[in-house]
Amino acid sequence: MATPAILRAQAKELVIGCAGSHTAWMEQIVVPHMKDAIGADILFEGTKSSVNLEKMSSNKDNPYLSVVQMDDPVMIQAVEEDLLTPITSGPVPNMTDLRSDAVHMDGMWCNYVQPWAGVAYNTDFKSGGVASWEELWAPESKGQLIIPSLQNTEGMWTLFMSAMLGSGKPFSEAQYEIDAAFDKLGALKPNLLSVYTTMSQAFNLLEQGEITMLSGNFSSYALPRKASGVPVDLAAPSEGIFAMPSGICLVKGGPNPELAEAYVNEMLGPDMQSAIANFATSVPANTTVKAGAVIPEGVPIYAPDWAFVAANRRDWIERFDKLMAI
Repeated sequence: MATPAILRAQAKELVIGCAGSHTAWMEQIVVPHMKDAIGADILFEGTKSSVNLEKMSSNKDNPYLSVVQMDDPVMIQAVEEDLLTPITSGPVPNMTDLRSDAVHMDGMWCNYVQPWAGVAYNTDFKSGGVASWEELWAPESKGQLIIPSLQNTEGMWTLFMSAMLGSGKPFSEAQYEIDAAFDKLGALKPNLLSVYTTMSQAFNLLEQGEITMLSGNFSSYALPRKASGVPVDLAAPSEGIFAMPSGICLVKGGPNPELAEAYVNEMLGPDMQSAIANFATSVPANTTVKAGAVIPEGVPIYAPDWAFVAANRRDWIERFDKLMAI
């Protein structure tokens, strides 16, 4: 007699894969909203996008994740491995209010929010901010810098800025100058305290003043920490900043597909879009929402060729790990 009750309880549970850096707003905003809006208990696993991809791939024949929130270049790999099912406007009507550039590959995934990325810094030690990415290479920055691994999507920003600075070409061309990027990265090594794969640990060192700069950080993490009173800020250096793509997708064959679609619809709807954008200081994807980040003016905003990234990322990670080993 107890078994049907257990099954009914399980039917209202969704396991969501997402970024570890999203933990605060997932706990404070998404979980209670979904309980009220669709009656679902949300269990989320916060980790890197590449780890979410590995989970989907290794459990392809028996998925336990229903929805995954991860970055665009990893979404491309998930599509190539046939791990996703398309989002459609019938069960997810809120997708019709998204910017056209927020819906990818005929709905295989959608961007639900978009932080911007620059250089996070400790205001106690760099009261004037970070005016140029070249400050990462300055002699006075020796031992005062942490950058992300290329295993993390935000690690791409340091790579691409190195390509721009190393090649002297505009971003549209420089993003393909990978040898120039790695040459420039090699010159950065004396200034590194470490390379991170877990961003929260590196950010703690920034808050504590153990380092002065954290490269490639994004508004959805740095600016809420600033608002909480810690001595950090996010710089938009003159050479430009980056658009950080945050995507949401349905796992092919995942449990509770109708509930998963309801979850995605809520995430793309005005209530969640506004709440997340404001909490995470990000740009909403829903065109009916006026909230979130104030994009820095007067600096270029770059978005790379993600197909190029997806095709080469594994090789870049191996090359980066050998070059930047400390």
